[in-house]
Amino acid sequence: MPLRNPQIRLNIFWFRRDLRLTDNTGLYQALTSGTPVLGLFIFDTDIIDKLHKNDLRITFIHNNLRLLNLFLHISGSAIVVKKGKPVDIFKHLADTFSVEAVYTNEDYEPYARKRDAEVSVYLKSKGIHLKSHKDQVIFAPHEILKKDGSPYTVYTPYARAWLEKFEHISLDIKPIELLLDNFVKATPDKIDEIEDFGFVENRMPVPDPVLNARILQNYAAERDFPALQVTSGLGAHLRFGKVSVRNIAKQAKAHSPIFLGELIWREFFMQILYHFPHVAEKSFKPNYDNIEWRNNESEFVAWCEGRTGYPLVDAGMRELLATGTMHNRVRMVVASFLTKHLLIDWRWGETFFAEKLMDFELSANNGNWQWAAGSGCDAAPYFRIFNPAEQTKKFDKELAYIRKWVSEFDTFDYPKPIVEHAFARERALLTYKKGLNS
Repeated sequence: MPLRNPQIRLNIFWFRRDLRLTDNTGLYQALTSGTPVLGLFIFDTDIIDKLHKNDLRITFIHNNLRLLNLFLHISGSAIVVKKGKPVDIFKHLADTFSVEAVYTNEDYEPYARKRDAEVSVYLKSKGIHLKSHKDQVIFAPHEILKKDGSPYTVYTPYARAWLEKFEHISLDIKPIELLLDNFVKATPDKIDEIEDFGFVENRMPVPDPVLNARILQNYAAERDFPALQVTSGLGAHLRFGKVSVRNIAKQAKAHSPIFLGELIWREFFMQILYHFPHVAEKSFKPNYDNIEWRNNESEFVAWCEGRTGYPLVDAGMRELLATGTMHNRVRMVVASFLTKHLLIDWRWGETFFAEKLMDFELSANNGNWQWAAGSGCDAAPYFRIFNPAEQTKKFDKELAYIRKWVSEFDTFDYPKPIVEHAFARERALLTYKKGLNS
C-alpha cells in the first residue's frame, strides 16, 4: 500500500479482536489524536502456524478485513495486512515510517499479554508509545475485585458486583464514521488473497448475527431448546470484534437480564484466566489434577465424530463439525458426557473445541470445560453428571434437533450406546472420589 508521502508522521491502529470501524475505542482514540492513522492487521504466525490450512476462522477474518478495506477506500485510505511475528512487523514499520504512537485494544489472554509486552518494549526503545484501551469487555479483569483487592472466584458474587458497577456507567457509542478522513491517505489497494497468507478459503457459511427485542425478550424461555434455532449467532462476531459489546449490553439491559448474564459469564471467565493463568494448562482446583482419566482413544474418536450412540451427544458433535458451532445447552451435555461418562481428560475436549469452534475464546472454552469436569471455580460438586436421555426429554422431546443432525437415528445403522449410563455414572463417581482423596 504505497503512501502518497512516505515521510508523513503517523499513528498506527493495530486491529486485532476488533474488526469494525463502529464504536471501536482504541480506533476512536487514534482518530482523534490529531495525527493521521494507518490501519494495520497482522496474521500472527505464532498463532496461525498452529491452524489447519482451511480454518474457517481465517476465512472469516480475511473476509472482514476485505470489508474494512472497502470502507476505508471511501475515505481514500486502506488497511495494511501483514503476516509474521508482530514485533518483526513493527520493526519494519518503524524503519519505514515516522511513527508517533501505536494504538490498540487490550487483550487479556496469556499469550496476548506476553506478545504485547514484547512489542511495547521494542516500541519504547524507538520512542514510540503503545497505547492500549479497553474495548472487548464492559469491565476489564482488574475492575471488578473484592473489597480486599483480590479477584472473585465464584460467579454469583462477581455478577452481583458487576451489575452494581454496571448501573453507574455510560455506554456511549463512539461516532467513528465522521472521523474516517483522519486515516492516512493512501492508494486504495486490494488485500492479498487468502492463499497468499498460506491458507485456503473455507466456504462454510457464517450467518450474520441477529439480536433484536423479540430474541432477547424470549431468550430465558427459549434458550435451552436447540431445535428452535433462536440463538443470536453472536459468538464468532463478538469473538473477533465485528460487533460492539457495549451495543449488545445496552440491548440486553433493556430486554433480557438473562442474556446480560451471559455477558457477565464471559467476563467472569476472562478475569479467572487473567488472575489465574495456570488454568490454561491445569485444573483451577489443584486436587482435580489427581483424577485418573481413562483416556480411551477410540472412544474419544467416537465422541469427536458423533458416534457414541447417545443421540443428543451425537447431534451436538455433528452440528459442530458441520457448522463450527453448537447450541449452548448441548455443549454442556457433550462436555459432561466426555468427562464423566467416558472419563476422558477435559483438556482433550477443550483442545478439540478450540480447533473446531468458530467462536473459540480461550477463557470461555477453558472455563466451561472445567465447569463440566468439576475442576473449575464453580461451587457445584463433582457429582453433577448430565443424563443425556433426560436432557433430551426436557429440551428435545420431539427429537427435531436430533433428527436434523443424526440422519440415521431411526435406522439400524445408528450405533448402540458406547457405555451404559448408570454404569458410567457410578464409575465416574468412584474415580472422582478416589482421585480427590488421594
